[in-house]
Amino acid sequence: MVRVGADRREGPSDAGIRRTTHRAGHGRTGRGENGVVVDRRTGQNEELGRFLRAMRARLRPEEAGLPDGGRRRTPGLRRQEVAQLAAVSVEWYVRLEQGRTSEPGTAVLDALARALRLSPAERRHLHVIARGEAPVPRPVSLPVNDSLRVLLDGMPLLPAYLVDFRFDVLAHNGAAAALFGEDFGTGETDNTARMLFLSPRVRRMQREWARVARETVGNLRAHLAHHPDDPRLLEVVGELRATDGEFARWWDDHTIGQRAHGTKRISHPSVGELTVHYDTLAALDEAAQRLIVLTPADTAAENCLRTLMADRAGSLAGPGLRPP
Repeated sequence: MVRVGADRREGPSDAGIRRTTHRAGHGRTGRGENGVVVDRRTGQNEELGRFLRAMRARLRPEEAGLPDGGRRRTPGLRRQEVAQLAAVSVEWYVRLEQGRTSEPGTAVLDALARALRLSPAERRHLHVIARGEAPVPRPVSLPVNDSLRVLLDGMPLLPAYLVDFRFDVLAHNGAAAALFGEDFGTGETDNTARMLFLSPRVRRMQREWARVARETVGNLRAHLAHHPDDPRLLEVVGELRATDGEFARWWDDHTIGQRAHGTKRISHPSVGELTVHYDTLAALDEAAQRLIVLTPADTAAENCLRTLMADRAGSLAGPGLRPP
């Protein structure tokens, strides 16, 4: 997992990209205006050509649905075969491998990715080295990994929960249930945005509700820009706009934000006020799942969390009930 909002950069060894720290005009490679690695002497995107040649060299004609055609002097597909599969001209594809074309469009890159049978990670890399930016992945609904559940349960004193880009709660640990209630993840609390605006109990718990709620609106709008056709996300936004005036007002002023970490003051009916930090970690897969972890900001908050966990353990150990 990576921390959301962190400055993630590929290392010097990634895909053979060589970075330069010399002054302008020194060194062989550098980055153009769009961040694409180019040769300073020729202005050509040599990394793109190397990657395309490597990808077609590993692919046998029969794997691409083409006739074998007998022995070949070099392994893999020919340039004209790649061009045929991607529905582009041979001349243009040759110039692309030589780094002598203008920046290719996303649709053409996706056609090449399909022709070369690239994996999702390879497709993303193709876009990065060709255009300087990665395409927004289409989310895939995946079950919560067993390893993530073990990670959640391995933090017994830290409230933690897993959400998707719609803010739907996918899993949580006992500490989260102790803090937010045993019904956390169901009903009004099945989605952290819905519970913030629709649950009076949760609203009362947030000592700085307006700030936290406005940040949530900004996060939702940013997510909707990446996933404008997602039915569930549209449902959540539509419901909140229709039922909460403050949400509607903040939504209409186009609040944008993707706050990945910060501090919250929580007022709990059992232990009083506590201050916690929160951090958001993102899984690097197509599911777009995020792990939110709350940590005590001071000793008083730590003692409050310990008390809540002890109280929960005692209540679950009552007659007819067993601790999880």
